[in-house]
Amino acid sequence: MTRRPRARRASTALALTTTALVAAGALCAPAAAAKQPSDPPPPSFSDVTVHDPSIVTAGDEIWAFGSHGASAHTEDLMAWEQHTIDLSQNPDNALFEDIYTELAETFEWAQSSTLWAADVIQLPDGRFAMYYNACEGSSPRSALGIATSDAVDGPYENQGILLKSGMAGESENPGEIYDARVHPNAVDPDAFYDAEGDLWMVYGSYSGGIRILKMDAETGEPLPGQGYGTHLVGGNHSRIEAPTIQYDAATGYYYLYLSFGGLDASGGYDVRVARSKTPDGPYLDAEGNDMADVKADPSLPIFDDESIQSYGVKLMGGHLFTRELGDPGTGLGTGYVSPGHTSWYQDPATGRMFMVFHARFPGMGEQHEVRVHQMWMNEQGWPVVSPMRYAGETAGKIKRSEVLGTWQLVDMGKDITATAAESRDVTLEKDGRITGDANGTWEREGQHAATLTIDGESYSGVFAPVWDPDLETWSTGLTVVSDEGVALWGRQSVELTGADAVEAVIADLDLGDTDGVTIDLDLPTSGTGGTTITWTSSDDAVVTADGAVARPAVGEPDAHATLTATVTNGEASTQVPFEIIVLARTPGVLAGEWSFEDDLGDANGVFPDAVATGARIDAGAAAPAAFVDDGVSGSALRLDGTAGVRLPDDLVQGTSYSVGLWLRPEALTAYTSAFFAAGSQTNWLSLLPQGHSGVGGSTMLWAGSEQWYDAGTGRFLPTGEWSHVAFVVDGAAASVYIDGELRYEGGGFPDILSGDGNVFALGVNWWDAPFQGDVDELTVWSSALSPEDVADLAAR
Repeated sequence: MTRRPRARRASTALALTTTALVAAGALCAPAAAAKQPSDPPPPSFSDVTVHDPSIVTAGDEIWAFGSHGASAHTEDLMAWEQHTIDLSQNPDNALFEDIYTELAETFEWAQSSTLWAADVIQLPDGRFAMYYNACEGSSPRSALGIATSDAVDGPYENQGILLKSGMAGESENPGEIYDARVHPNAVDPDAFYDAEGDLWMVYGSYSGGIRILKMDAETGEPLPGQGYGTHLVGGNHSRIEAPTIQYDAATGYYYLYLSFGGLDASGGYDVRVARSKTPDGPYLDAEGNDMADVKADPSLPIFDDESIQSYGVKLMGGHLFTRELGDPGTGLGTGYVSPGHTSWYQDPATGRMFMVFHARFPGMGEQHEVRVHQMWMNEQGWPVVSPMRYAGETAGKIKRSEVLGTWQLVDMGKDITATAAESRDVTLEKDGRITGDANGTWEREGQHAATLTIDGESYSGVFAPVWDPDLETWSTGLTVVSDEGVALWGRQSVELTGADAVEAVIADLDLGDTDGVTIDLDLPTSGTGGTTITWTSSDDAVVTADGAVARPAVGEPDAHATLTATVTNGEASTQVPFEIIVLARTPGVLAGEWSFEDDLGDANGVFPDAVATGARIDAGAAAPAAFVDDGVSGSALRLDGTAGVRLPDDLVQGTSYSVGLWLRPEALTAYTSAFFAAGSQTNWLSLLPQGHSGVGGSTMLWAGSEQWYDAGTGRFLPTGEWSHVAFVVDGAAASVYIDGELRYEGGGFPDILSGDGNVFALGVNWWDAPFQGDVDELTVWSSALSPEDVADLAAR
C-alpha cells in the first residue's frame, strides 16, 4: 500500500479533493458554486516581488519561493508579505544560516552568486524539501540540489547536489557526453505528488528540454538509475522552461504548464499547457500534438521560436486592455508584459483553483510582481484563466443580462512575441450576436459557462465576476479557449459619447509641468468614444501645434506661449488653454572633472580623490587603480572587470545634472554600470554600455525608483574603440547622447538625487558584474548641458 503524505505541496492538493470537485459541478472542475455577494467590498492588495514563484502551504499560510532567494507568504492570495528578498540586495538570506557557505559547492559549480527558481514541497515525514538550483547564465552549466527544514521558512540544511548539467566529457546519463541540444539544463524544478501519492519532479529550461524523474518520497531524492529522466518537451535550445504539473481528479488528467519565450520584458514570455493521463506523459495539446516532438529546428539560429510557437494551449501572454484618454483608470491600460513561470494552488475546502505567476507591466520595464488569477476547467477539460487578478471573488451564477453590452476582447494568439495583444471593442448583443471589431455568436449556459464562435472558431470557458482596477468596481469577465488552443480574455467596458466624453477627456488631459518645459511635448489627438483633439499655438516660434519646442539660448529670457486644445465628440466641443513656459538654456556648472592622468584626483581640486573598490561599490579594493597610456587625452583609467572606482559622495544634488565620459569597452555585459549614482539601493541610475534586452541590448540610461526607467539609445558601443557617452537630466526630462548625437529624449525621469548622501561610482554598483574596459575624461555637471555643450565634450 502506498504511503500518503500527511501534508502536501499546495499545488498538488487536487488529488485529495475529488469529493469537493465533483460536488462543485457546473463544468468539468468548476469553482464551488456560490452567489457573488450583491455588494462585495473592494479588495485590498499588498504586492511582493518573487520571480518564478512556486507555491507550498504551511498551516493557514500559502508560501511562494522563487529565484534569487526571494520568498513571500499570504493567507488570502491578495495580501502578501515579503519574507526574503533578492540575494543581490541582501546576501544575509533568512532561509539558510549562511547561504553562501551552505551552498558553496553549488555556487562554485554554476559559477554564479545567485540562485534560480526554487521549489518547496512537504515530504511525508513533515519536513519541507527545497529544490534549489543555480546556473552560470550564458550556458547550461547548472546544479540542482535539495535542502530540508522542519519549518517552511527555514533555516534549510543542505542535503547535497542531485543533478548537474553543462559539464564536459560526461553527463548524468551513464556513457553519454553532455550535449546541450539533447540533455536538459538542471534548473526550474517542480516536485509534485501523483494521484497515488507518489512523488515526481519535473524540471528543465531551454537546452535539451523538459524532463521528469520519479522520486523517493522518504528522502526527496531521485530514485536511482534514471539519469536525467524521461524527456517530455523541447530540445535544440528551444525557449521552453518553467514546468509545473497539476493533477485534476475530476478530468483525470495531469496538466503540464510551461513558459515559452524569454522571461524579460522583450522576451515574449507566455503560459502554455498540455495534458496527459499519466505523470510521465505523453503530453498532448488541444490539437493532439505530442509535446515530446516540440523542439527548435536545428538548422535555424539558436532560440528559434517559429518552430515551437504553434504548439501547446496558450493560456496567457503579453496583453493590454487598452485605455484611451478619458476612459476610467490611468496610464496605458491594464495588462501584463511577459507573464509566466507559473505555479498553482487549490483551496482544499472549496476546490477553487488559482494560477500564481510573476508578471511585468506595460511601460514599467523589468519591474515584476507576483500575481494570482482564478482558474476553471472548460467543457473540454482545458484550464481557462480569469482575465483579472484574484480579488476574493467566487464564480457563482452570472445572469444573461449581466453580460450584454460593450466589451474589450483580447486574443492571445499563438505567437511568441514581445508585442502585447491589444484589446478589440465588441458588443455582445441581446440576440446572441457578437458585433464590432469581431463578428460571431455567444451563449451563456448553466451557472456561468460561455461558448463563443468568432470567425468560425469555437471557444469554451466561463463568464466570471472580476474586480476591474480601471473601473474600480466589480464587473464581469470572460475567459475561453478554442479547440486550436487559443485563449480569449474579455472585460466589460464603458462607452462615453457626446458631452460626457468631452468632459471625461478634458478631466484626463494633462501635459505635465508646463511651467518648466525643456523637451518637445507629446500632444494627444484622440480620446474615449471617438473624441478628437486638435491643437493650436499662439506662437509657433516657442511651441508648435504638434508639440515641438524651441528653447531660448543662454542669457535669453524664458519663452511663453499658449497651446489650445479643441476637444470634440459629435456636436459637443470645448476649448482648453494651456499656458506654456519654455525654459531658456542655462550655462554649464562643472561639479567635478577626472582626467585620470595616472591618478584619481579631481582636476579642479574641489573634491577629494576617488578611491579604488572591489567588485561592488562598497567593497574594499584588492589592488590600487590601474591606468593605460593611450587615453583620449594622456592616460586613462583601466578597469579589468573585477573592480571599480568610488567617486566622492554628494557630487551633485537635485534634479538637474549632466555626466559625460569616454568609454573603450573591452567586453560588454548586460546590466554592467559604466557610471552609477544612487540616493539609496532602491533609488538609483546607471549608465549601461550594454543595456538589457528590453532595449535590444543597446547602450542605455537605466533608473530604478518607484518604477523602472529605460532610456535605450538604439546604438551599440564598439569594443576596443573610444566612444563618448553623455546623459542630461533636466527636471523630469532625460537625454542620452553617443558621440555628441542625441540618441534618446524623454520625460518622466524619476527624482534620484534630491536627497543627501548620494553615492557615485565608475564600473560598479551594488549588484552586477563590473565594467571591463577603459574610462577617460569624466565630467560631472550640476546643471543641464545643452546639445551644443555635449557636442563640445565629444569633440576630440
